[in-house]
Amino acid sequence: MNAIDKKNKVIKPVLYPGRTKSYYSGFTLIELMMVVAIIGILASVAFPAYEEHVKRSKRTQAMSAVQGAAQAMERYRANNYNYGVTALSDVYATQIPLDGGEVTYNLTLSNTPDTEFTITATAVETMEGDGNFTLNDKGEKSWNSKNCWPETGSSDCTPTIAK
Repeated sequence: MNAIDKKNKVIKPVLYPGRTKSYYSGFTLIELMMVVAIIGILASVAFPAYEEHVKRSKRTQAMSAVQGAAQAMERYRANNYNYGVTALSDVYATQIPLDGGEVTYNLTLSNTPDTEFTITATAVETMEGDGNFTLNDKGEKSWNSKNCWPETGSSDCTPTIAK
């Protein structure tokens, strides 16, 4: 904004005599450093939350796949009057995610006499150390030797954030 002197003449502001307007355009180093610091702080908060969200979604995929495999076993029993499947791959996919991509869990079938089964999702690669999910023909679920799955809301199964 321009100022007006006593004789109604416009006085143009001069910040530094002899310097042109182009000198004042742009950002100072301090301003840029502040922006970088703010971005760093936001990233340090957001990245761990993002990683935990990804881990939870992979965990949910595993739980869904175990239940899908159990349903496939029940369909087999409805058609054949027993659980006599020799390999899980005969009735369902054995790697999670089911549609391909980086394998996070492997599905296995155990305890397969004709009257019972147990399906286990074993964590591999990026999910290794997160725990294994199991589900049997009676509907009993376990995760890390606890008799529940983590997303059921039970405080005993609340997943811990890896540090």
